[in-house]
Amino acid sequence: MSRVKLTTGSVCAAQGFRAAGVAVGIKPSGHLDVTLIASDRPAAVAAVFTTNRICAAPVQVSREHVRGGVARAIVVNAGNANACTGEQGLADAREMARFTAEVLSAEGDQIPPEQIVVCSTGIIGRPLPLAKVEAGVRDAAGVLSPTGSNRAARAIMTTDTRPKECAVHADLPSGQFSIGGICKGSGMIAPNMATMLAFLTTDADIDPKLLQTLLGRVADQTFNCVTVDGDTSTNDTLVVLANGASGVKILHGTDEFRAFKLGLNQVCRRLSRELARDGEGATKLVEVRIRGARTVSDARKAARTVANSPLVKTALFGNDPNWGRILCAVGYSGAQVDPNKVSLWVSGVQLVRDGTPVAFDVAAASAAMKVPKLLLEVNLGKGSRSASVWTCDLSYDYVRINAEYTT
Repeated sequence: MSRVKLTTGSVCAAQGFRAAGVAVGIKPSGHLDVTLIASDRPAAVAAVFTTNRICAAPVQVSREHVRGGVARAIVVNAGNANACTGEQGLADAREMARFTAEVLSAEGDQIPPEQIVVCSTGIIGRPLPLAKVEAGVRDAAGVLSPTGSNRAARAIMTTDTRPKECAVHADLPSGQFSIGGICKGSGMIAPNMATMLAFLTTDADIDPKLLQTLLGRVADQTFNCVTVDGDTSTNDTLVVLANGASGVKILHGTDEFRAFKLGLNQVCRRLSRELARDGEGATKLVEVRIRGARTVSDARKAARTVANSPLVKTALFGNDPNWGRILCAVGYSGAQVDPNKVSLWVSGVQLVRDGTPVAFDVAAASAAMKVPKLLLEVNLGKGSRSASVWTCDLSYDYVRINAEYTT
């Protein structure tokens, strides 16, 4: 019997990983802005990238590097997205990989640039301040530490209000392994990923092709079930490194495989919820849960439409049990729904039963919505499938933050 439980250390929870976060002036006021995560040995790598056709230079370079199946480090700068920067942006992203490999090779092993995953986040359309990034990489390499995960998590933040970290430890008869992760994201977070960067590490031993398959499935159930505002960005990247330091082999269909899948899902699910909880200007985390759907696709379609509706999200901010807005969004979502069987609950209070409004105390229902974590639940009355999407409310501060955020 395996045990998978929460632990500390995030990207440094797994053996053989060190991390660092430093400040070099890409972001103002001395904020941390360069992150380095390094494995002490070659690691299997898998990744999921943005679906936006206008994708940033580091995404293009990292896609190429990940195809090799092996990586040694992840390097990230915040404050500049290196997106929509043309051929110079591509050259800068490649140079970012080159000098990171050079700096890490100085410790002993000769690391090719193709084993470096590069990421950037921040303002779009400005040239990457490459000299500052290089200085940051050199500084970060000098302070890499198995206790550096929190600084690494803080150095990837942009409009986030807090770092996002998680790790689990699995204890099996065959051995022990850990999975940890950090992520950033606060606005432009939508299904199929958006301005979201997530970096995972594990000391399990797993083939990169199997790792890629698992990561894609888990991302579909977690990060792709998060939306803040429906916008999909140019830079989002989800990467996992598996260096095998624990000696626990992950083979399909085994107990180790099941424990690894469970642990990976737990880390990604927890980080996903933190993304929604920290949405720009958000005052509450919202789960939209659809039941009674004909297919899982229909359930997700309805959940995402409700979660992205500005009318729904502003009603949630105002603690208004406006069920009409929710059913309206379900109706135009494209999902099959039986108008005579649809039912709806907000924060545990049933407002609609079998297509008909239920008499309820508006003040009590509004009071029930004044919670940091809110559940909207809709039964479509068409089948037995279900799905959930996580989002947040839409407040005055969302408008202020994005009105002031400039290119």
